[in-house]
Amino acid sequence: MSPLLEIKNLSRRFGAIAAVDDVSFAVPRGEILGFLGPNGAGKTTTMRMIAGFLTPSSGAAIVCGADVEQDPIAVKRRLGYLPEGAPLYVDMTPLTFLKFVAAIRGLDGAERRKRIVDVVDRMQLRGVLHQRIETLSKGFRRRVALAQAILHDPEVLILDEPTDGLDPNQKHEVRELILAMAPTKAIVISTHILEEVDAICSRAIIIARGRIVADGTPAELRARSERHNAVVVRVHNNELAQATETLERLPDVVRVDRLAQFDSTTDLLVLPQQGRPIAGIVGGALRDRQIDIDEMHSERGHLDDVFRSITTAP
Repeated sequence: MSPLLEIKNLSRRFGAIAAVDDVSFAVPRGEILGFLGPNGAGKTTTMRMIAGFLTPSSGAAIVCGADVEQDPIAVKRRLGYLPEGAPLYVDMTPLTFLKFVAAIRGLDGAERRKRIVDVVDRMQLRGVLHQRIETLSKGFRRRVALAQAILHDPEVLILDEPTDGLDPNQKHEVRELILAMAPTKAIVISTHILEEVDAICSRAIIIARGRIVADGTPAELRARSERHNAVVVRVHNNELAQATETLERLPDVVRVDRLAQFDSTTDLLVLPQQGRPIAGIVGGALRDRQIDIDEMHSERGHLDDVFRSITTAP
């Protein structure tokens, strides 16, 4: 089955600067792709090209079999786009804005009323439907912008920072909405919030300096973290030196760091060679030396560690 979204060797240059440089990936139905990168990496430029708001210098974006450049109207029928900053007509109310968007989308009659009611309920906009958008909080503006993106029930969604400006409860609600829509759509989410990737994304791409530098599931990316399979162990301070020496001698241990010191105990971070599982040998070595263990657990690895190491590499 063909992917709903296919990006082929997409590039965009601004003079001598390559904002996006030969980017290729595909997103099948049912996948939520996290599109990550530092500021200026090319995320928003890529999304604008997919949505047809920016012309590629080379390459192609294919949405549901239609080329964005060659058949832009067909693409826009199948695609919903939440731009960076959520630009809106602030002199309108949410209701008049959604009616306007519905008319542009070719929705009318009962179908238009049904779709507007659905997105208003999903985005919890009933309390502000008749206020001018310029009077709304940043969070409500974001919800209005997301409502217009899903109004026509598109098969492909391109969402640039969908939870920006939302409080924790609202972020949870939007994430649940995205997860509920995912089985029938291909969804790309640009975000700076790495916990969002863990929460809802089945796959993540990291882009830096206009090029893809990592592509995998969140678990696969975490496995690249220095702390993947690291062990945190809490020992008593009177046995700290002995515990540290014992752990540093283990063949699969790279180093032992002190994480935190308390009145009578210290947490040690034991980092493994090449992400090898070491919990068993750490616990066994300490027990063999009759060193008391107050607490011990293994780490999965941290996406932020991987993100920093990949995006700051020369």
